[in-house]
Amino acid sequence: MRTKHKSSNQITGTSIKWSHVKCTAHDLTFGLSLCPSEFTYLDVVPSNSSGSLDVSVSVSVDVDLSSAIRRVDRRYLSVTVDASLAAEERFMYLLSSPKIRTLAKALTPAFLRFGGTRQDFMVFTPQGFHKDSGESNVSLPSWLEDKLKKEWTQQQLILMKEDLQRKYTRVKFTESTVDLLHSFTNCSGMDLIFGLNALLRTADNRWNSSNARSLLQYCESRRYRMSWELGNEPNSYEKKAGIRVDGEQLGRDFTHLRELMSESKLYRDAGLYGPDVGQPRDHRIDILKGFLKSGARVVNACTWHHYYVNGRDASLDDFLDPVVLDTLTVKTNKVLQEVNLVSPGKKVWLGETSSAYGGGAAGLSDTFVAGFMWLDKLGLGAALGLDVVMRQVFVGSGSYHLVDDNLDPLPDYWLSVLYKRLVGPEVLKIEAFSNFVQSKRVRLYLHCSNTKSYRRGAVTLISMNLSKKPARISVPALVSSSTVEAFVLQSDQPGERGLYSRSVKLNGEVLKMVDDKTLPDLKGSRLPPAKHLQLPAYSLAFFVFIEAQAAACQ
Repeated sequence: MRTKHKSSNQITGTSIKWSHVKCTAHDLTFGLSLCPSEFTYLDVVPSNSSGSLDVSVSVSVDVDLSSAIRRVDRRYLSVTVDASLAAEERFMYLLSSPKIRTLAKALTPAFLRFGGTRQDFMVFTPQGFHKDSGESNVSLPSWLEDKLKKEWTQQQLILMKEDLQRKYTRVKFTESTVDLLHSFTNCSGMDLIFGLNALLRTADNRWNSSNARSLLQYCESRRYRMSWELGNEPNSYEKKAGIRVDGEQLGRDFTHLRELMSESKLYRDAGLYGPDVGQPRDHRIDILKGFLKSGARVVNACTWHHYYVNGRDASLDDFLDPVVLDTLTVKTNKVLQEVNLVSPGKKVWLGETSSAYGGGAAGLSDTFVAGFMWLDKLGLGAALGLDVVMRQVFVGSGSYHLVDDNLDPLPDYWLSVLYKRLVGPEVLKIEAFSNFVQSKRVRLYLHCSNTKSYRRGAVTLISMNLSKKPARISVPALVSSSTVEAFVLQSDQPGERGLYSRSVKLNGEVLKMVDDKTLPDLKGSRLPPAKHLQLPAYSLAFFVFIEAQAAACQ
């Protein structure tokens, strides 16, 4: 039978401990993973599904607070605006919405990548006019915002049809698109990366740079500080446009773009990122290898894309499957290996990433359950050595966005804001040891805390429980004397039904904007020093050890 614990910091049922304690069980066997690594996964799986008996499971976890194992870019969590927004240029005015600008500011510092499939069908068509800075910064009137949001819902259906048929039309964009993008990033504090069209080719299949030159000249005349990319997923050019570009030619195209940038006083030292190839398999590896051979020296970081599953047939189980989550390790290590062979020390970014490709998984990628893939990718990516992770998509077509069609924040948005506020760039070592069977449904990562929110020396434990059973974390002695601030995210509905919800609770309170210009207070629950922390079923949590006094975080 279950026993009741007197301590408010203890729970009954499944438990996970960070100390050497004897394991006991009554007619139940449990499995825990052996993970001597820079990050840890833990799980408890009862052999008896009745769950009627109290159990206690021991795990030894070693944390090293003396030094960081690596440091990610301060803009590690970054976002994208999909180029589909400019398929009809009027929709770019949604970036002038007071609400969307308020939401963007809370995600800084960050890169804002403008790109995606349709960037390779966009042609700059200047009209000889531009908006002055004052005009670009004018807020979108509410009546126009409502009109555009309604029309955007219909526009997405058109875009989805094009994606399914792989028939893309050429998109002409004017100075207005660039002005609105720059105004948006300048107002929010994000750093703009603009994706150029790589499918403008010469007769001998080299990149035709004349249109890009015109765009760069306009941007320089406006003194727009920004970085650049060239092309999106070159591995799919043949399917999308009937054009094949091999990796070495792609590298030469990037070299040409760098030469073009060097002619500009403003952009000679600007960032250039690429090749934005799909995740490594089949000929994509050949494209990456060829690109690195001829173009690695001209890019500031090597970019690739990652999605876990196909959005058209993904299931709820996929979003909670540790095996699916662990595929990121294999893919990332492969890319890092290829880059380090040719260009040791070159930064590697996830230049576009989300849960499911094909625009996301409807009814999943924009719900609470998507947070497990997103938070695990942030924790695991940093531990593996990725320097920046760009979330597809802040605004754009599909179902993996951070805001809904009404521009209201979805669960992954709130998760991202908490990550920004609580997690610093320094990655700390955390190891878990057990002699039991491997399983990975409770996943933990450790960083220094964000020094803008906490004094130096604090550490943040990133935690997630993919199981339908609660877990108990026993705090190691190094930090057990520290006061803890807990930020626990759960669905607004109980059980498995809640995984489909588009609302999220922080410490029991549903999160929503106060008004179009105000976010709610995202307050943690202050806990006294204790040996145990509670991790509810199907939850995502950040535990900040305020007085950890970690040497790595001083």
